[in-house]
Amino acid sequence: MKIEPKGAGLGATIHDIDLSQPLSDADYETIEQALGRHGVVSFPGQRLTSEQLRNYASRFGKLEINVANAFYDTGYPEVMILSNMKENGKPIGLSDAGQDWHTDMSYSKTIAFANVLYGIKIPHRDGEPLGNTEFCDMHAAYEDLPEDLKQELDGMTITHDFNKFWEMMRREKGSPRPPLTEEQRQRKPPVSHPVFLVHPITGKKVLYANPGYSMRINELPEERSDAVLKFLFEHQLREKYRYRHRWQEGDVLMWDNMGTIHNAVADYTPEEHRLIKRCQVMADKYFPELY
Repeated sequence: MKIEPKGAGLGATIHDIDLSQPLSDADYETIEQALGRHGVVSFPGQRLTSEQLRNYASRFGKLEINVANAFYDTGYPEVMILSNMKENGKPIGLSDAGQDWHTDMSYSKTIAFANVLYGIKIPHRDGEPLGNTEFCDMHAAYEDLPEDLKQELDGMTITHDFNKFWEMMRREKGSPRPPLTEEQRQRKPPVSHPVFLVHPITGKKVLYANPGYSMRINELPEERSDAVLKFLFEHQLREKYRYRHRWQEGDVLMWDNMGTIHNAVADYTPEEHRLIKRCQVMADKYFPELY
């Protein structure tokens, strides 16, 4: 395989590899290291069944089954369907997934390592792809923090809550998703994680906070916590940390949830159809004590 970096920051394209075929341990090790180094990698021109997508993703760790327990591929609950399409008047997938800045599974004790998305139908307008995915580099965001703030926050933890993002989508985006049931909320109660994680691939610290799920710095008074989180959220979204993947049909896009935050750009209409299948890889390989 050939790895083509996008530049000095996030992003790389990996050519000359067919993910529908069994890969060697060395291939997986190469991809894993590229993911740690570049944060986001894409594999163009793939043709995958749901089983092949699941099998590829599962080599990196345990696959999560979404707490909403809906819109998964028949027979493959680990493969979630993201789509604005309808069949017989009913949606075939989650139409508004990820439409603001967040880190998947930071709201869970079992945090996520990576997402693996397969683009089947990508909307275009005037020759340009729509529904692109944006990322920010949390290695660089940590490095650029003021030294006094690094020292202040070292060893502190943040509470993350699944319901924060879910209710924001309902309140601000007009999402049709219903409120979480009590049973769903009990399955995903608020959890705490370090403000700074040591990335298990790079060995460097990353800023593990995000606007979607982060609620409170537990060791600070509420007023100070609110002020610091506001600063962190603005800091981590600076343009210098950003990379945008321009989707094409047949892309498999994979990103590191520990070293990046991401946002699905919702710039397409219900008539501009989008269909993506997703697997989410948990970080059980790197943090076995949580599992």
